Amino acid sequence: MANENDHERILKYLPYLSIFLLLIVWELIVDLGVVPKTLLASPVQVVKLFFLKLNMADPDGAVLSVHIWTSLKEALLGYLLALAIGIPLGLAMGWFVVVEGLARPIFEMIRPIPPVAWIPLAIFWFGIGLPGKVFIIWASGVVPCVINSFVGVRMTNPTFIRMARTYGASDWEIFKQICIPSALPMVFGGLQVALAASWTALVAAELIAADTGLGFLITMGRRLLMPDMIVLGMIMVGLTGVVIGIIVDRIERKLVAGVRR
Repeated sequence: MANENDHERILKYLPYLSIFLLLIVWELIVDLGVVPKTLLASPVQVVKLFFLKLNMADPDGAVLSVHIWTSLKEALLGYLLALAIGIPLGLAMGWFVVVEGLARPIFEMIRPIPPVAWIPLAIFWFGIGLPGKVFIIWASGVVPCVINSFVGVRMTNPTFIRMARTYGASDWEIFKQICIPSALPMVFGGLQVALAASWTALVAAELIAADTGLGFLITMGRRLLMPDMIVLGMIMVGLTGVVIGIIVDRIERKLVAGVRR
């Protein structure tokens, strides 16, 4: 019993140990000159810059919180717009033949286009401000929302549908009371996929055209030959994405639990 507890305790701390070892190896690689400091910043340099950027706008023109808030605002607006349009459209395409006939050919033509391919057109239409970023994020997030919602409706148990028709239920009643609840697990699964796609597209958009944001921070690090700024931007992108993903996951669990009850 004691051995099992020790084993569980070791497994509990392994993730922290792996991160600690990664930081040590990373620091040694830079300090020993295996990789020049002009090409890679050490963890110590990145931490120092992090604390400096909390209150210092130079040399990129904004403090770190402004970059994070800009990216979050753009990402959440585009993501929520993708959910608001993609989920109802996918559900309707999965059940109503007319909606599928009208919307699916257009969707199939747009779906293979990479989100980054929309960036030049978005800049031409909206400039480098908020609307352009929201459009690019929407274009990347709406696709998994539509696909997962569509597949979720198509996976509805046909026995339930036939039983509902036997009792005289209309197509709308079957769609609302049977198809939508049945599709919810697939819909919720699509939320995380859409989030990852949206966050990736946002950073790509900011790398090309922006005046603030985490992608812009990375771009300025490249322009100013500051690898510590590049690494700081990358780390903040990863950490912010993880936090958003955890929040979405908890919301999904509560919603799924509510539906099951």
